[in-house]
Amino acid sequence: MANLASTYWNQGRWKEAESLEVQVMETMKTVLGPDHPDTLTSMANLASTYRNQGRWKEAESLEVQVMETIKTVLGPDHPDTLTSMANLAFTWNSQGRDDKAFELMEQTGV
Repeated sequence: MANLASTYWNQGRWKEAESLEVQVMETMKTVLGPDHPDTLTSMANLASTYRNQGRWKEAESLEVQVMETIKTVLGPDHPDTLTSMANLAFTWNSQGRDDKAFELMEQTGV
């Protein structure tokens, strides 16, 4: 399902991608738990779909959850943690919240 969602995403078929991504995320939460890295990846994928539709608040909400959880699960210096921070910074930058975005990017070491 995640692969098909990715195919839809690459084609810009946002609603179809979103529908599958929500199903994947909910299934991952149930089967693997809310803190599992694969669950967090599915949440990040859904946030990316929201971001590409300009649905900033929904993207931001998921990205904050992913970032905070992944910091706890994998640590603050893990590459996945840094990626989640960069994703949130990109969302903030796209909203014109440059100060917050730059502050977060500085924390990633980029």
